[in-house]
Amino acid sequence: MSDSTYSPEITDVVIAAFGGINAAGRASGHQAYRRIIYDALSPVQQAELQNELANLTNQPPHEVLNNSLVRAWDDDCPDLRGWNPEGMIFNELQREDTDAEFNIDNGINRNIYRETHKRCDVQSAGQIPTGFDVASLYNSKHHPRGLQLALYAAADALGNLGMNADDIKQHMRPDDIAVYMGSTAGQLDMQGFGGMLCAPLLGQRNTSRQLPMGISTMPADFINAYLLGNTGATGSNNGACASFLYNLRMALDDIRSGRRKLVLAGNSEAPLIPGIVEGFNAMGALATEERLQKLEGKNYDQQPDFRKASRPFAHNVGFTLAESAQCFVLVSRDTALELGLNILGSIGDVFIHADGYKRSISAPGIGNYITLGKAMASAKRTLSKTALGDDALQKSFVQAHGSSTPQNRTTESDMFNRLAKEFGIADWPVCAVKAHLGHSISAASADQLLMTLGSWQHGILPGITTASEIAPDVHQSHLTIPLSHTKVSTEEIPVCFINSKGFGGNNASAWVLSGQASREHLKTLVTEAEWHSYIARNEKIRESQQHYLSAVAKENLPLPYRDKEAQPEPDDIELTADGMKLPGWAERVRF
Repeated sequence: MSDSTYSPEITDVVIAAFGGINAAGRASGHQAYRRIIYDALSPVQQAELQNELANLTNQPPHEVLNNSLVRAWDDDCPDLRGWNPEGMIFNELQREDTDAEFNIDNGINRNIYRETHKRCDVQSAGQIPTGFDVASLYNSKHHPRGLQLALYAAADALGNLGMNADDIKQHMRPDDIAVYMGSTAGQLDMQGFGGMLCAPLLGQRNTSRQLPMGISTMPADFINAYLLGNTGATGSNNGACASFLYNLRMALDDIRSGRRKLVLAGNSEAPLIPGIVEGFNAMGALATEERLQKLEGKNYDQQPDFRKASRPFAHNVGFTLAESAQCFVLVSRDTALELGLNILGSIGDVFIHADGYKRSISAPGIGNYITLGKAMASAKRTLSKTALGDDALQKSFVQAHGSSTPQNRTTESDMFNRLAKEFGIADWPVCAVKAHLGHSISAASADQLLMTLGSWQHGILPGITTASEIAPDVHQSHLTIPLSHTKVSTEEIPVCFINSKGFGGNNASAWVLSGQASREHLKTLVTEAEWHSYIARNEKIRESQQHYLSAVAKENLPLPYRDKEAQPEPDDIELTADGMKLPGWAERVRF
């Protein structure tokens, strides 16, 4: 469906809700976005946000700012439990020098190991705010952190939707629903693949949970099994750091084709564990403590400013790993109107291309020029038929991949600059939210979409406040890359391009229309009576949504986790040649 010659209807696929958690805080209520633009908020808004973050983390309000966004390793970083609490230090098992290959202990042959320690070169990350404990919100025993965060993201999205899982089932068939959510690296902590691989070396037994819980599609599986009771479509498309846009593309095609009415699309990544950090560091991809010291002109015994470790398009030395889980509820236009769901924006299109021949599998290539060029052409062609007209691209901005590496700042800025010139854009605003959040791998472009929705709600484009100047090798003759938060009106920026680049040549670009512009256009497609009927239904949805947002701002709510829910048995289903009826669903599955 997504092709440069296909001109879609802009409001085919509507963003009805979002939820999640990242280094800035909770997604719903735009809490995470407000944390990023904190300096641009009024004193009253700042105090309100601090109180919300204090409730989220059980921390004093005056400490929450220092305990969020990119920062030095937390002493209680959940994924570092069991390692050294003073920093990221990990155990490395080595054979002791001994003449005997085995030591006989109670008749059992055992390798002799000694424990060694190594201080990680990387000392900063985009960590979930200190004190937030998702594991305490449901029966999370033995769950890897990535699955915990995925369940929280989906639960937050459903609360923000204004409809719970049972409500949804009364309006849709199982075939109408899909969940596309996963991770790039899988779950590599000790409860997942990490434990499965390490257990024999540690003299421990593997458990029956470690292998299945480590699989990269398990975030979708847990949402299906324990939150939604979903029997519709499921899965995840892995495209390295562009994975969310791959899942968004599946959701877009599913809804636009009529196969689905409602899709939960997102990603969950919890990569802050020693093995993953060391792996990225071995590639020379991360901002190490030593590199940051040199960048800031400090000696080896002087601590660099870890809060400014991520500096997209500025003088930088590598990216900063982060954890995040984000989930978006996407629905068809007709479903949004029928149920009165919020219209927060609409997905124009998503384009995915490889790089072709490459000198290095991790190096950027030409595929991203294709994806963004197609996205811009698609937006121009589609929006020229709307009230935005032929100059729609002049009212757009970009959420850059902005990984904070020297190579990315030159290659991505060259692409933006050249395409802006070709499409007649003089000063294209470029945002790079990894400056504040770090790089959450598969969830990175989901973070970008989340911050885009925040900009449309609050009228502020986040600046790269971690840098004092743009690097001289950045191409910007047709770009505006703000270093401070910039106030704008929603009418000035109704179109956003979200760009993502992944290792291996996984390039993806999407374009999205603001909620205000989407609603204005949608009104032209229905009668006045139909629109007023939608508004009436939407009031009830907003009431339900506001009830959730007010409650979750005051305290962390238990997740609607159903691990004791009875599994349907074969005798519980009504089966015919035409389909089957399932308990809890108002309509049948159609064969």
